[in-house]
Amino acid sequence: MRLPSLSALSLLTAAIGLSLASTAQAARPPAPDLSNSEFQQCLDRLKNSSKFRGVDSYTFNSYRPSQPDPSVIQSLNYQPEFQKDVWDYLSALVDKERVEDGIRAKRQWGDTLRRIEARYGVKPEHVLGVWGVESNFGQTLGKKPLFESLATLSCFDRRQSYFRGEFANALKIVQRGDIAASDMTGSWAGAFGQTQFMPSTFLELAVDFDGDGRRDLVNSVPDALASTANFLKNRGYRSGEPWGYEVKLPDGYWAASSRKNKKSMSHWRNQGLTLANGSPLPYDLGSAGLLLPAGIDGPAFLVGKNFDTFYSYNASENYALAIAHLSDLITREDSSKTDFITAWPTDDPGISRQQAKDIQQALLDAGYDIGGVDGIIGDNTRSAIQQYQTSRGIFPADGRAGQKFYRTIIGNAAPSRNQYQQPQSLNPAPADRMGQLIEQQTTKPTQYSQPSSTRPTASKNPRYRRVTGADGVIRLIRIDEGS
Repeated sequence: MRLPSLSALSLLTAAIGLSLASTAQAARPPAPDLSNSEFQQCLDRLKNSSKFRGVDSYTFNSYRPSQPDPSVIQSLNYQPEFQKDVWDYLSALVDKERVEDGIRAKRQWGDTLRRIEARYGVKPEHVLGVWGVESNFGQTLGKKPLFESLATLSCFDRRQSYFRGEFANALKIVQRGDIAASDMTGSWAGAFGQTQFMPSTFLELAVDFDGDGRRDLVNSVPDALASTANFLKNRGYRSGEPWGYEVKLPDGYWAASSRKNKKSMSHWRNQGLTLANGSPLPYDLGSAGLLLPAGIDGPAFLVGKNFDTFYSYNASENYALAIAHLSDLITREDSSKTDFITAWPTDDPGISRQQAKDIQQALLDAGYDIGGVDGIIGDNTRSAIQQYQTSRGIFPADGRAGQKFYRTIIGNAAPSRNQYQQPQSLNPAPADRMGQLIEQQTTKPTQYSQPSSTRPTASKNPRYRRVTGADGVIRLIRIDEGS
């Protein structure tokens, strides 16, 4: 869950995909130099302010940060120019791996989900859709210390009033004993737990579903899933209704995407719309709006009230569509095809997380210092892709990781090697002097047939890898076999 009240500040752009892709790479602003004395004076004022009424002195002083965290202000002001097309966004969030994880979670927590549905009226797969998109079924909870982040945001830069309320609420959660202070970690903006609640949302809607007397959305899956169902119910979820459907527009039909302009199903039938497979539209939605995330040439959807509740969780239609699509695939228990029936209007679709990992590994093998392989195409990976594209005359050098780039770099990647093989030499671009230098300094890979005791040691066959650092400087790093 993100910050709907801060949408005007583009705080959601780090998590949601927008509709236009940029060919430029925005530089992350440097972390500001924050005054600790000013920070401590601010905290002194907050301690006795009206927003912190109800937070006792012991709790405030126990979890009062000793210094601010400049990185959260850096994140607050970072609005990347590189923005995702909807097909990139959906392919990363709804892939074979996530669907299979969702199917396993459905089976593992089936009894709990049935009891949650009985109490809140929310379809189990819709709860699972939120859980999968928000934290990858509890695998990605965020590591930022909430008190430090929220205190910093309370004292510096924009929207201090909002974050002061969230800081106070985070302290109240610990003071009430729901969650241990050591578990209060999450996103830079303060969302935490299995389904990423903000502290104010937690106090309003979190529930104790496992009956242990605590509302623990970090360690208790039943509490987290039931709280999510309670959120959706509170936002107007309609039991027994689907979120909507993928539909087919009649030939020559033109319309604008207007999710809020809801019409009866009879209206849409009279307009000539059918389900995407050609079947007649059902009548199990009270009303629906037309959603065209990529225009009339891409997949089209009729979406109802339950889709709107997904949207309320994080103000993005692409985000809500990811939840809806993931929930459908989990319902069908089918991970074989994660695309919609109508193809996206592009000749370069998005990639899965496994393909993203393959790209990152290929970039590392080619000498680009991008950090670790995590399947997340972030700034470092995009910068490396852009450098790779430029060095090989690929235009546009936009830093985008799509299917075309995946095929290019995987096709040029060195074959897999085992512990008895030396790394393959790089294939430098014609003007790549550093690559040529590496080529000259390395030997041809040797296949060994003799026993390991008689194989030549790595020191007899020195090899190097080119590493492009964050400062743009290219260095040679020795990577002898066995070192």
